[in-house]
Amino acid sequence: MPQHTKKVAVLVGGGPAPGINSVIGAATIRAALSGAEVVGIRDGFKWIMDADISHVTPLTIDDVARIHFRGGSFIGISRANPTKDERFLENAVVSLLRLGVDRLITIGGDDTAFSACKLEQRAQGRIRVVHVPKTIDNDLDLPHDICTFGFQTARHIGVEIVSNLMTDAKTTSRWYFVVAMGRKAGHLAMGIGKAAGATLTLVPEEFSGPSVPLSKIVDTLAGAFIKRLAYGRPDGVVVLAEGLVEAISEKDLEQLADAPRDEHGHIRIAEVDFGEIMKKRVLARLAEFKIKPTIVAKNIGYELRCADPIPYDMEYTRDLGYCAAKYLLEGGNAAVVTIQEGRFKALPFTAMMDPQTGRTRVRMVNIDSERYRIARRYMIRLRRDDFDDPHELARFAATAKVSLEEFRKQFSYLIDDEPPPIKFVAAAAQPAPAPEDHPPTH
Repeated sequence: MPQHTKKVAVLVGGGPAPGINSVIGAATIRAALSGAEVVGIRDGFKWIMDADISHVTPLTIDDVARIHFRGGSFIGISRANPTKDERFLENAVVSLLRLGVDRLITIGGDDTAFSACKLEQRAQGRIRVVHVPKTIDNDLDLPHDICTFGFQTARHIGVEIVSNLMTDAKTTSRWYFVVAMGRKAGHLAMGIGKAAGATLTLVPEEFSGPSVPLSKIVDTLAGAFIKRLAYGRPDGVVVLAEGLVEAISEKDLEQLADAPRDEHGHIRIAEVDFGEIMKKRVLARLAEFKIKPTIVAKNIGYELRCADPIPYDMEYTRDLGYCAAKYLLEGGNAAVVTIQEGRFKALPFTAMMDPQTGRTRVRMVNIDSERYRIARRYMIRLRRDDFDDPHELARFAATAKVSLEEFRKQFSYLIDDEPPPIKFVAAAAQPAPAPEDHPPTH
């Protein structure tokens, strides 16, 4: 009997991220050079979960040789979720088998990783599956703070946008509320805000409790306005993580109850005009102090997702694509592809799952880290030491046209969740080595 030719399929799920094409290209080249046939499954799980195998693109070295320079996805993308119904999952497995596929590379974030895990289990050894972690949100729980691909490019372009807005804000004496993508975690907002030196960056992780009162976010922003204005600056740029929307209690944002949701049940945050909501609330709060700034709300995210990757992501994703194909062809299965300290390491799907939820673990911004605390110290916001200094407090109270006691009463609660200050401990001096009894020989 003729030996079965290895057939590798590549599939992209979730939202776009810079570097997808680099993974597709590198995986295709590596697999083809090993004698495997490669096909691209178009539009994620969308068609194969409905048993439609007509949306498939053969991939050759000539097809993909230069696609790593470009953003987007050469084979499309979708958020279609085969885990919603066992029938969809079975259709996806059978469709791949009908295509002769015995190895599958999925590219995506936490939802696609979960789908890949469930598909591999459903295939029961008939199809080997590996997953390449992608998302500009950087929220897959990879070890050693390894970035998901696309994050660095998205941050790079986001910083350029915020830098331009900062110049515009200072020139025109206005404020910008920039809402950055990040459905659950605030990595992108924090990465952009810290690198650009934004006036203030807010992420959901900094607020304790199961939900955040909208009034607390509003007061945090209003306090920043007052503090900045007290020093003669009527301008600023605030970066807000869109994940704040899901952190805010629904009684504060009742309109979210009817917000559209995607195939994985998540609120389509991009369709909730969070920036405008915050703009109106902050303007109303500042009006109580007879402060009337100009605020412009702006969302950034779609501008970042299909950008051409920067060299960092280009190299990183080509490594990931190469390792994904090589690992599969050498018998690997049921793992997430990572590069750790310059070496390939496969993380079993099971290691990525949260045992309590049964879903892929999400990595949040670590607010106990020095990286976060340094970022926070550079922000213009009310801090504990402001309330300990009567001269500073008097300056802010005068700007708000209220008494010192009234200002303290209205805003002092904001410091309850402030992280403790960073303390560096100097390393103890090491004693000098004892002289050798004999001089070294050469």
